[in-house]
Amino acid sequence: MGYKVAVVGATGAVGNEMLQILAEREFPVDEVVALASERSLGKKVSFGEDKTLDVQDLESFDFAGFDLALFSPGAKVSAVHAPRAAAAGCVVIDNTSYFRMDPDVPLVVPEVNRHALRDFRKKNIIANPNCSTIQMVVALKPIHDVARIKRVVVATYQSVSGAGREAMDELFDHTKAVYMNQRKEPVHFPKPIEFNLIPQIDVFMEDGSTKEEWKMAVETKKILDPNIAVTATCVRVPVFIGHSEAINIELESPLSPEEAREILDEAPGVVVLDRREPGGYATPRDVAGEYEVFVSRIRKDPTVPHGLNLWVVADNLRKGAAWNAVQIAECLIEDGLL
Repeated sequence: MGYKVAVVGATGAVGNEMLQILAEREFPVDEVVALASERSLGKKVSFGEDKTLDVQDLESFDFAGFDLALFSPGAKVSAVHAPRAAAAGCVVIDNTSYFRMDPDVPLVVPEVNRHALRDFRKKNIIANPNCSTIQMVVALKPIHDVARIKRVVVATYQSVSGAGREAMDELFDHTKAVYMNQRKEPVHFPKPIEFNLIPQIDVFMEDGSTKEEWKMAVETKKILDPNIAVTATCVRVPVFIGHSEAINIELESPLSPEEAREILDEAPGVVVLDRREPGGYATPRDVAGEYEVFVSRIRKDPTVPHGLNLWVVADNLRKGAAWNAVQIAECLIEDGLL
């Protein structure tokens, strides 16, 4: 049996990745349509190695008869069109932030809380978590099952692709300008991103945290455990693809680095790359194009009774967004929900 699938936001970095992963995974489709705003009409997008799709107008598209819609057009657009698609009987998997904290919308990472999918019919919408949250909870879940996590302190090093295609272009163009002895003012970032680090992702909130940092805390609680305390510092770095995270975990009971390594090595969606030698760890360049979450630098934190440190890296366009969405769709089929 094949399905009729719409990809919304198909001209963006995540939408493009969704199309490629659907093709790579040989997702059972009878029809795939690429949707974007009216200004993208006339463009073509790739679907696999040898097929292109004409971009259609989201505003006028009728979702009736479509089984599944993968959304990544921005929160304001999803707020309008995701409920419209859902009302037409199309199951929506939304990659934006708009529905994530809605109590009637499951927020799902298949390796962590696949069971939450059974509740999606309340609104016919499933939310994809934030990219930085996804890779963190995939690494935390197998440890939490064994030793219960009390507190997480995480610092992220997030690539510019998390801010979209135009942000990637800005890093490229502004880096090139430096070598040509030119100066360009930042457009998509609050300060220059080239040869720099920016400790701000999204807007600031009243307590001094950014919204990205808030997302990591509240989403982890919704997905994994409401009793876990999470504090985050999120930093944009001049890397094109791949988010990295330095994660400090405080546990309720003892767990050695060797035990944690064995647990993670058996965990779904995790690759352990942890050799205590130069280069024996994952970096963003290593994981670009991969589906899994990579865990390295597993070691004890001696400053608390039961503490561990991890280095966690993943392709944010794939596991942090597009692959997690397609993976949810595959789970819906496997579980007889679609």
